[in-house]
Amino acid sequence: MCGIVGYIGNAQAAPIILEGLSKLEYRGYDSAGMAVFDGEKIQTRKAIGRLKVLENLTKGGETMPGCSGIGHTRWATHGAPSDMNAHPHTNAAGTIAVVHNGIIENYISLKKKMKDKGYQFVSETDTEVLAHLIDYYYKGNPLEAITKVLHRVEGSYALGILFADHPDVVYAARKDSPLIVGRNDDGCFIASDVPAILKYTRTVYYLENQQVAELKRDSLRFFTVDEEEIDKESVQIDWDAEAAEKSGYEHFMLKEMYEQPKTVADTMLPRMKDNDIVIDELNMTDAELKAVKKIYIVACGSAYHAGVTGKYVLESLARIPVEVDVASEFRYRDPILEEGTMVIVISQSGETADTLAALRESKARGHKVLGIVNVVGSSIARESDACLYTWAGPEIAVATTKAYSAQLIALYLLAMKMAKVRGLLDERTFLGLLNDLRCLPDQIELLLGQKEKIQHFANRYLGARDIFFIGRGIDYAISLEGSLKLKEISYIHSEAYAAGELKHGTISLIEEGTLVVALATQPELFQKTISNIVEVKARGAFVMAVTSEQNKAIEKASDYVIYIPDITPCFANSLAIIPLQLFAYYVAVGRGCDVDKPRNLAKSVTVE
Repeated sequence: MCGIVGYIGNAQAAPIILEGLSKLEYRGYDSAGMAVFDGEKIQTRKAIGRLKVLENLTKGGETMPGCSGIGHTRWATHGAPSDMNAHPHTNAAGTIAVVHNGIIENYISLKKKMKDKGYQFVSETDTEVLAHLIDYYYKGNPLEAITKVLHRVEGSYALGILFADHPDVVYAARKDSPLIVGRNDDGCFIASDVPAILKYTRTVYYLENQQVAELKRDSLRFFTVDEEEIDKESVQIDWDAEAAEKSGYEHFMLKEMYEQPKTVADTMLPRMKDNDIVIDELNMTDAELKAVKKIYIVACGSAYHAGVTGKYVLESLARIPVEVDVASEFRYRDPILEEGTMVIVISQSGETADTLAALRESKARGHKVLGIVNVVGSSIARESDACLYTWAGPEIAVATTKAYSAQLIALYLLAMKMAKVRGLLDERTFLGLLNDLRCLPDQIELLLGQKEKIQHFANRYLGARDIFFIGRGIDYAISLEGSLKLKEISYIHSEAYAAGELKHGTISLIEEGTLVVALATQPELFQKTISNIVEVKARGAFVMAVTSEQNKAIEKASDYVIYIPDITPCFANSLAIIPLQLFAYYVAVGRGCDVDKPRNLAKSVTVE
C-alpha cells in the first residue's frame, strides 16, 4: 500500500527520500509528499499524481535543503486523492509533521474530541488526527507525546514523525503495518520495505508491533509504547541490488516473468537432497506430519489461487482434506479448527493484513501455523511457527508472477513430503515426481521463448470487452490466476469459471466473437473439457486452448492452441500459467496500460 521513507544524517535528505520513494512505487499510490527540516522550520511539499510531479515541484529535492526528513506515497483510504489529503500532515503551527501507513479505526471519535478542544482540520484523512493528537500531548518530550497517542489510537499504523523543536531526531513507530529501520556510517533511515534503502545500507532492524524508534545521525534507540528502552538485533540483507532494477527490460513484470526459471530452481533445489525432500524449516517430525488430520490454506489474491492448486495437489498426493479460505473471510466466519488441524498462510510480502490476522487467530486457538513467505523477517515470517521461504527475491511489479510460481513449488514440496511420510508414495513414483520438478526450470524457459507467438495473438484482443477462462480441477485453479492477471493489468473484464458450471448460467454471457481461454492439462478431464469447448463454440466463442502435448484432439474443437510440455498433471500449473502471464502482459502493453503499477492496486495490502 502506501510507502514511507525517512532519513537523518550527513547528506541532504530530500534526494534520498525521493529516490527511496521511487523504489516503493510498486506498492501503489495516488499522491506523494515530503517534510524536511531546513535549519529553521519544517518545509512541506505535496502533490497529487505520480512521484515525478513531486520531483519536478522540488527540482529533485534541491528546493528542500536539510539533513532530516520524511516522505510518503499515499494510496487513498480516507478522502479522495488530492494535494490536501496527501501526506505529510502537520499540526496547525507546522512544527510537527507526520506520515502514516495504515488505518486509524477510531479516528472519528478522536477527531470529534480534538474539534471540541478547538483543533481545526483541513483534510479528510484519519492521519491528520495523529498530527493534532501529538501536538496536544507534546510538552517538550517527543517520545512521551508519541507513546500517549499510541495508547489512544486503534487500528494499524507505520509512522514517521518530525519535530521542529528536535531537528536532530526522526521518530518512527509501528503496529500491523510494515516499517524497517536502517543504518550506515552516514546516517539512519526508515522505510516501508527494503528496496527503498538497499542502495544505502544492508543493515536493517525490523520494528515489532507497538515499538518506537528514535533515529539520530549516529545512533539508534528503540522503545516500547510504555517508553521502556529495548535492545534489537540487526539483520543483514543479502539481496542483490540489481534484483530491484529493470536491467534493460521494459517493465519489472516482464523481467520478473523471465526470472521464473531461476526462482523455481532457487526455491526447489536446496530442499532436494539425496533424492529426498528435506524441509528443515517445518520444525516438524515425520510423526507430527503424519498426525495432521486437516489443512487450512489461507491467503489473498494470487496467493489464494496458489492455495487452490495446493488443495488439489495435497489432497491428491497426501490424501489430507484441505480447505482454502480467502483470508478476509476466514477471520470473520468463526472457522471450526479441530484438533490435528494445520494452518498454512501464504503471502508474498509477509505483511498482508487479513492474512496476518488469520495467522494470529489460528495461533490464538492453539493451532500450528506454517507461513509460505517471500520476504525474510516480515511479520508473517516472524510470527508463524515455521516459515517456508520462497526465495523469489524482490518482486516489484504489482501483478505477481515469480512469487506465485515459487509459492506453487513450496506447496508441491510440502505435498510430496507429507505423502511420503504417510506411506502414500512408493520410491519409484516419488523419484519420478522429483525428476519432473527438476525439469520445470528448463520447461518454463522453453515456454517463455514463445513470447512473440503469444504477443501476436494478444494484439487481436486489445479491444476485447469480456474474456472468460474455464477449466476443471487444477485447470480451474490455473484459470483463476490467468483471469486475475489479465483483469488487474489490462482492465478488461475477465472471469474464471469451473468449466462444468458453464451450463448453470454463465454460458448465457457467451456471444459471437467472445474469447474463451480453455485450460486442459489434466488427462482424465480432457474429454469433459473438450465438451465444454464445443458448448461455447456453438454460441459463437473464439477458443484459445492451453493443453499438454499429448492432447492433440483438442485442435478440432479449438481455434488456437498453446501446448505445454508433458508433465505430471499435478505440476501442470507451473507451466500453463506462463503463456497466460505473457498473454495478460502483452494485452496490457498493447492497450497502453501502466503494467507495473495498475490503477487502484497496491503490491502489499496492509489494511483491511
